[in-house]
Amino acid sequence: MKTILIGIAISLFLYSAQTLHIKKQKRAVLTTIDLDDSVFYGPQLPCYYSNSVSEYVRRIFQDSKGNLWMGTNTDGVAVYDGKKLSYINISEGLGGSQVTGILEDKQKNIWFSTSNGVTKYNPDTKIYLNFGEKEGLSHVSTWSIFQDRKGTIWVGTYNGLCRFNGSQFEKFAIPDAKESWIRSITEDQGGNLWFGTADQGAFKFDGTSFRQFSKTEGLCSNDLTCILEDWKGNIWFSSMDGGVSKYDGKSFTHFNAENGIGDNEVWTIYEDKNGAVWFSSEGFGVYRYVDGKLQNFGEKQGFHMRAVQSVYQDRSGKFWFGGGNGLYLYDGELFTPVTKNGPWEGGC
Repeated sequence: MKTILIGIAISLFLYSAQTLHIKKQKRAVLTTIDLDDSVFYGPQLPCYYSNSVSEYVRRIFQDSKGNLWMGTNTDGVAVYDGKKLSYINISEGLGGSQVTGILEDKQKNIWFSTSNGVTKYNPDTKIYLNFGEKEGLSHVSTWSIFQDRKGTIWVGTYNGLCRFNGSQFEKFAIPDAKESWIRSITEDQGGNLWFGTADQGAFKFDGTSFRQFSKTEGLCSNDLTCILEDWKGNIWFSSMDGGVSKYDGKSFTHFNAENGIGDNEVWTIYEDKNGAVWFSSEGFGVYRYVDGKLQNFGEKQGFHMRAVQSVYQDRSGKFWFGGGNGLYLYDGELFTPVTKNGPWEGGC
């Protein structure tokens, strides 16, 4: 017993020292230290998912240079450039530590929606520009960010929709959802913008007027989390309490706990390069929809992530899943938990 207690004490001391070392580094992008997990936990099975990229990965995005950006709940942004993993947080210039959206604009700037406004980051100059209520946002808690085909950047906040005019943001009121929490923004093939709210369902904007879709019209829920258009032109909606709806322009098809998925809390929808549609289900990993059939990936398949927030396929075809437990990599055969030390290319 003494040996065990001494080992625990040494582990706690080393962990504290590591934490203090990281906190002391200011203004520079933090690069992870190559640590051997066996120092803390003893010999482990291959791919043991300790030392995670972050406790909670909320967004995943790959930019035009191939850098993989991961928005976290408390650690700002983790960036993997193909060689090393680095972190950007408020000490470097990021607006908030919770990152809810990431995009690359047409000038190659990276934009983040955060818990404390919007941040525009120039990777070449390393200059950060932060936008809050003084810069036109209707609320500092921002939950979605999107650039349309015309180049306009839209931001969904906890209290309404905003649009960037080139220098600052301005409120853009949705008539029946002026103060709604805007969780999702996307654009369809026809150039219509779609906005998903937490209380009024979805709104389709054709540039002139809005059309509302709610439970009254057959939508699964008014409390939406994500909207996606697939390559066939179907619009998909995920929700907090009603599962998923697929809209073909005429009617809705529902996927919920009563007819095929495990739980009605669904946070993300994603279409891969082959046209398969993926969506999460709280406590049940993810589902893949192909040709009218659903396939589940969860504990039995080695995917130990119950709260999935993000699905992303990179340019090489690999899939990344973010959520509670951090980050997972799927190469088409195996699900691998990714720690700060990798693996980043699949396999153990």
